[in-house]
Amino acid sequence: MSTDAAASPPVVPPTAADEDLAALAKGGRTNITGFILRLAARIPFLFVAGRLYGPDAVGRFALAVVVVELAALIATLGLKRGLAQALANTDRPHPHVVWDGMAVAMLASTIAGAVLIALPEVMYPHGDITPIERLLPCIIVASAWSDVALSALAFRHNIKASVTARAVIEPWTISIAALAFYFIDARNGLVLAYMLSMVAAMGASLVPLIRSYGLPHGWTPQVASVATLARRNAPLAGADAIEWATRNVDRFILGLLFPPAIVGIYYMAQQIASIPQKLKTSFDPILGPVIATSLARDDKAAIADQVRQVGFWIMALQMCLALMGSIPGEGVMGLVGRQFVAGTAALAFLLWAEVFASTGAVCESALVYIARHRNLMISIGVLLLQIALSFGLVVAMRSFDWKHSVLARFGDRDSVQGAGVAIALLIALTVGSVIKSNFLGHLLKARVAGWRWSLVGAGLVATLVGVAFTTLPKHFEWLELSAGVPAIMVSYLFVLWKWGFRPEDRALFKKLPGSQPA
Repeated sequence: MSTDAAASPPVVPPTAADEDLAALAKGGRTNITGFILRLAARIPFLFVAGRLYGPDAVGRFALAVVVVELAALIATLGLKRGLAQALANTDRPHPHVVWDGMAVAMLASTIAGAVLIALPEVMYPHGDITPIERLLPCIIVASAWSDVALSALAFRHNIKASVTARAVIEPWTISIAALAFYFIDARNGLVLAYMLSMVAAMGASLVPLIRSYGLPHGWTPQVASVATLARRNAPLAGADAIEWATRNVDRFILGLLFPPAIVGIYYMAQQIASIPQKLKTSFDPILGPVIATSLARDDKAAIADQVRQVGFWIMALQMCLALMGSIPGEGVMGLVGRQFVAGTAALAFLLWAEVFASTGAVCESALVYIARHRNLMISIGVLLLQIALSFGLVVAMRSFDWKHSVLARFGDRDSVQGAGVAIALLIALTVGSVIKSNFLGHLLKARVAGWRWSLVGAGLVATLVGVAFTTLPKHFEWLELSAGVPAIMVSYLFVLWKWGFRPEDRALFKKLPGSQPA
């Protein structure tokens, strides 16, 4: 045998684009694992809150948490996404930069917490506030520190820490604590469980942070650099706050227009719909650093490829979840409690809002670096549109002759009117998604939308399968969830894998040849 014949073919080293795809695929695989863990942990909390505490207590808790979570988000001052860019462009030791960010978050959290403790009516507009409820804002610093720590770990492609903190520690802690506190102090049980879960998540974030970066030896807070960092990240903080507000302002509007029970029913639908939303937010830790790296080498084509690829992955998976949750919607909401079945319509609109919003949400991951101020203006416009539509649709529904209205077939008056804010969210997010994807495509001079027509075919097949299960005779209703939901998922994924996936799409489920671990 000759030497030439025995020689193995040369190994082609992976290109930068291959390494980026490998990083995104590995982050995506970790993300899917985290999503499954999050789903398994979310169900017990929904069951405990719905069955034990009831719509009124859940609604009161939901209104308080929406204010505290907004304060915690603002307290990060855009560092959830801005920290990666700060670390990529600094000559200072990375631990010093990270702890500058932690100092900023601590200061902002202290200010926000003091304001809310002094004005608890912002969290509890219906009054009757207990001392423990008033102390809820003390937990803002735990949430902010956890976000900053996980962002620093994501810069080093450590997604496992985020999965552990957000998909295991936090949801399981609140589920177990909510059950335990119900028998100790049912009035404050949900608030105490939430506070305990935030502290646990902070601990699960800080331990790997210190292991990865070490302690900041020789570090002293640099007031000038901290102020510059906060000012530079203002558009990022605004974009984060607007994106969060778009998903939560509907709850606040409901609190102004309806009693707490309606807010509680909507909150449960929102919690179920937030599960597919986590598919996108869980990609942020890896997508942000990969885009920042491509931007540093001025590779616009790579950024477009990354946005388009991740956008397709997220949209495909979110559509599967939307079909699984909306077709047997009454059964899904009935698992939480019979009182929550009235939120079926809201659940369907919320689930499909996430699907139509996915492209715009992924595009924003690039826009916050490329055109942060213009992206912020677009986000503000979308939020204002959503608010206007929310009030407009509810007012329009209230003007109907309810007894003779076709809407009366879908449930009681307040529940159906409450679904108006979900419809407003669907419309606003769709408009924003179209605008942001076209804008980013114009800036990069490349297509960025992940939409493909194969999704329609897979969706139609899954719909036919799901409808067949929902039309079974009454004594076979138990099959609607036990067999119908898995059948919807299997039929959808089979069609998509067989005829919709390309080789680069399958990279999400296998390692790329010759690529290094991300």
